[in-house]
Amino acid sequence: MKDAKRYHLIAIGGAVMHNVAIDLKESGHRVTGSDDEIYEPSRSRLASFGLLPEAMGWDDERIYSDIDTIILGKHAKDNNPELLKAIDLNLNIVSFPEFIAQHSQATKRVCIAGSHGKTTTTSMIMHVLKYYNHDFDYLVGAKLEGFHKMVKISGADTLVVEGDEYPSSCLDNRAKMLHYNPNISVVTGVAWDHVNIYKTYDDYLEIFIRFLSEMGESDICFFDQNDQDLLRLVLDNRFKCKLRSYLPFELNSEGEIVRYANTHPVQIFGSHNMSNLKAAFYVCDALGIQEDDFFKAIQSFKGAQKRLEYIGKYHACEIYRDFAHAPSKCAASSKAMREKYPNAKITAVIELHTFSSLNEDFIQQYAHTMDDIDIAYVFYDPHAAEMKGMPSIPPQNIKAAFQHPNLSVVTNSQLLKQEILQSKELSDVLVVMSSGNLGGLDLKKLFD
Repeated sequence: MKDAKRYHLIAIGGAVMHNVAIDLKESGHRVTGSDDEIYEPSRSRLASFGLLPEAMGWDDERIYSDIDTIILGKHAKDNNPELLKAIDLNLNIVSFPEFIAQHSQATKRVCIAGSHGKTTTTSMIMHVLKYYNHDFDYLVGAKLEGFHKMVKISGADTLVVEGDEYPSSCLDNRAKMLHYNPNISVVTGVAWDHVNIYKTYDDYLEIFIRFLSEMGESDICFFDQNDQDLLRLVLDNRFKCKLRSYLPFELNSEGEIVRYANTHPVQIFGSHNMSNLKAAFYVCDALGIQEDDFFKAIQSFKGAQKRLEYIGKYHACEIYRDFAHAPSKCAASSKAMREKYPNAKITAVIELHTFSSLNEDFIQQYAHTMDDIDIAYVFYDPHAAEMKGMPSIPPQNIKAAFQHPNLSVVTNSQLLKQEILQSKELSDVLVVMSSGNLGGLDLKKLFD
């Protein structure tokens, strides 16, 4: 490849980072990387592309002056020896959102932002565009059916990205979503779920104010009108961009979308997903997709991986897994399960493992988030808190925070396995909600 460059990714094992590495390798570039620990599925995918580091850990001898660009993952700390050597050699160092923004040639740039529903909404848009063979680049936070990687930067004129509020890297404190400079955007909601990053709710809202303030007069942002704090933010500030609110699609008793005199079958469910779908509908319309074409394409959309993903039926129990971990996501997923199974006995498990959810002050935000669930379990591994340098939370305090009459706290993965296996015998529906690894349990293998 004539213009092949050499890239080194520090913290290559991240969900997005390893996909950036794969995309660069497939584009003909020389790619290396490092990490102190790499979990599945990143490990196997990197290995299949010849990108898995020979040894785990950081080694400044991997860094040479002929590296064109260092791509720095958020996991890497500012005292990382590879990073320090790269700085000493005056190499070009960028975060992955900065890299994506710099290398995209798109004139139509879509960014999906907000505290929840970003991955699903982005996935819906990608599904429709692929259905009609549109050429587009993308970045999404989950594996999707029909896409073998989560990142593609090829020079297409359309870019669709999921943009979150987390800082970009230890050298770049800007929220990732502030890099993409969209002319079409979505804000799905503003639930303050990152107390370890944004110390006050006003700090958190300021990121979205900045995001909208940087959009121009010809740009458009679609926002969820049902989110009262988001609606207030839009009304209390003057933004140059066009603002268009949306409400969820209505469903009939058969779970079909009702629009004017027409009905449209879909495979997804839950009012939160109907809001996500409305946002995707408006974005696709802005990209030139006609209404009938949108609904034709979306019939085959099954959802993103781990987003109310159907695992299967075991004995008489329907099993789902979900990425929900923050309070707003837990409440939305619990409500969605009850909407789909109004008369069923539903058991749900949620894992607390993020910095916010391991904060004893923050867990009060989980109050009543599982009220739609009959039997609730909270999986909490004290070792996860220890690894993050946080104090252990007494199980009785977790139970009190959720305010659920039939909730148990489990602190051992083997006991969790027993409870899950027992739940499938006693419940009509089981949903396991986690953005972690459930103490090493593989939910699919559990039911093989």
